[in-house]
Amino acid sequence: MSFFPKIAFQYEVEEYLTKVFRNNELITALGTQEAENKYQSLLNHLSHPPAFTSVRVNTHLASVKHVKNLLFEEIQKQFKGLRVPVLEHPKLQDVLLIPVIGPRRDLKRHASEVIVGAQCGYAVLRGAHVYVPGIVSTSRYIEGKCKRGAKEFDGVKVFLGNGISELSRSEIFSSSGPLKGLGIRMIEPVYLSPSFDSVLPSHLFLQNLPSVVVSHILNPQPGEKILDMCAAPGGKTTHLATLMHDQGEVIAMDKIANKVKKIKQNAELLQLNCIKAFCYDGTKALSVEKRDDKQEGPPFLPESFDRILLDAPCSGMGQRPNMAYSSTLKEVTSYQPLQRKLFTVAVKLLKPGGVLVYSTCTITLSENEEQVAWALKTFPCLQLHPQEPHIGGEGMKGAGLPLDQLKLLQRFDPSAVTLQGMDINSLQDSREDDLISLANKDCIGFFIAKFIKSHSK
Repeated sequence: MSFFPKIAFQYEVEEYLTKVFRNNELITALGTQEAENKYQSLLNHLSHPPAFTSVRVNTHLASVKHVKNLLFEEIQKQFKGLRVPVLEHPKLQDVLLIPVIGPRRDLKRHASEVIVGAQCGYAVLRGAHVYVPGIVSTSRYIEGKCKRGAKEFDGVKVFLGNGISELSRSEIFSSSGPLKGLGIRMIEPVYLSPSFDSVLPSHLFLQNLPSVVVSHILNPQPGEKILDMCAAPGGKTTHLATLMHDQGEVIAMDKIANKVKKIKQNAELLQLNCIKAFCYDGTKALSVEKRDDKQEGPPFLPESFDRILLDAPCSGMGQRPNMAYSSTLKEVTSYQPLQRKLFTVAVKLLKPGGVLVYSTCTITLSENEEQVAWALKTFPCLQLHPQEPHIGGEGMKGAGLPLDQLKLLQRFDPSAVTLQGMDINSLQDSREDDLISLANKDCIGFFIAKFIKSHSK
């Protein structure tokens, strides 16, 4: 049941992806028709939001039960008494899940329109209100191709729901000073998800389900020295610190200064003190010279870290919802060499016996299973290890990895379930186990591999 058109790509990217999902290994295993069906299902899923909103509880400050009760009360207020459950994930004890109601097909469309940019629109589909920077154009009736501030828009439009304007048209498009503030308060969104704007900010972190899984798989222990190589905005960084009970050292790096600032802000908000964030290029994080003993930041000596998380820069094709993917083929294929540079540094920085977790939020073979095949061939010291918890599917065929290795990988593939809507009646009739199973599958596209570095040289 597709409510929106399937995701659109540039022609060269679409050709590239079609070959990936019709590769010989996959066709041999599934058959041509089944492989094609899975690919088309994936494209449809990517243009729709996941079936659940997932939040991570900051267990450093509060218990899951306490936060669950507070969140349930908040959602009832937002949804005007509609009793949408808050579920505890049985395998991720710090995760709460809120079912998304929608798509709601019976909403009345009004004459006055506000046009928002794509990124703003995707945020609205996941529960956000509309903030002024996201507004592109408004009808002349709001008192008060597309040019910012235009009164009409002739491009492709997708209906996101109804809202109330908090500002006049002239205020929205005022040229005096930076654009900020709430523009449209959504009252009837097509997908009903809670807004987390200023909701329990020190107790909750809005985070996609697979992103939470990553930190549990790395499994940092109190007192260890952990490296998060590409850490912004700090969701996984703060999760690692929480799992360590804020005891030890979490080094977070990102090469963009504003993003490093965001990591520090999140650490402060969640009251975590073991995080040290640095603005630094991860590909240059290995020191070739002796360090000053007092130096805290990068570059680091070889074998400095007990565990390393490489949540690598990637093509981001697993993010949902996304109706029009704008990157070129050159941009898509540029990530593999960068990921290999980062991976090579990570292996050298890892202590023997240490754990390296590699993850992406994309669906390609070249950035996922092909990287695993390359790593195992390039670094004989690395061994693939089972992941706990393992709630996604196995790795995808096409990179030449044997079945026993594919089973050690974790690929979250939303095409694994039928695209379906959820209304309050079907929600109340559903078993909790079935809802949890749906949440595990109908999430963003994501990939995880776990390696152990052997002691032998």
